[in-house]
Amino acid sequence: MAPNPLQLPGTLGEFLKEQRQSAQMSLRQLSELAGVSNPYLSQIERGVKKPSAEILQQIAKALQVSAETLYVHAGILDEERSITTAHEMDVRAAIAADPALTAKQRKTLIDVYESFLDDSV
Repeated sequence: MAPNPLQLPGTLGEFLKEQRQSAQMSLRQLSELAGVSNPYLSQIERGVKKPSAEILQQIAKALQVSAETLYVHAGILDEERSITTAHEMDVRAAIAADPALTAKQRKTLIDVYESFLDDSV
């Protein structure tokens, strides 16, 4: 069985830090994009604070990852449900959920995908 693409080892904070660094974004930049205070975001990354689903959604949008991915790492969404959710995602959401892609790679893939859709109309 293939591993669940939404499930990665480590804590929510470690995952967020990895995604932020992959996007070549400072803590302050992510803070501004997500509308979350810099100190609070730092506490989340260090595992001191556990954010609400709403805060996770804001962070997911800023990092261009699916909120479901962050919910799994935060323990809000269980793995079984996340597998079902992953299978139901459209192409854009699947690209956004892939933690191996940088923000620039995600944008490029979505742009290419949308260009193919534009050509077929």
